[in-house]
Amino acid sequence: MRRELAAVLIVLALGACGSRVALKPAAGNMLPVAPVGRDDRPSAEELLVRSQQAAPERSVELRKRSEERADDPFDLPPEDGDSPTH
Repeated sequence: MRRELAAVLIVLALGACGSRVALKPAAGNMLPVAPVGRDDRPSAEELLVRSQQAAPERSVELRKRSEERADDPFDLPPEDGDSPTH
């Protein structure tokens, strides 16, 4: 019982030692330079917003029932002989 209580107290103590202030560069240092072609420095919130290109809407219709597959002209059997496959 004491081991479990000690473990719970350690976990609670470690969880309480987190910092709640905004992160800033160390004194005398600056943030990294923006990548080439970018003149502004977006905030963290702006960087987390995904563009339409990064997260497009799904446009695929799901199949409602099984259907026969069409012939695939590139689905060829393996070659006979000792020719390398590379």
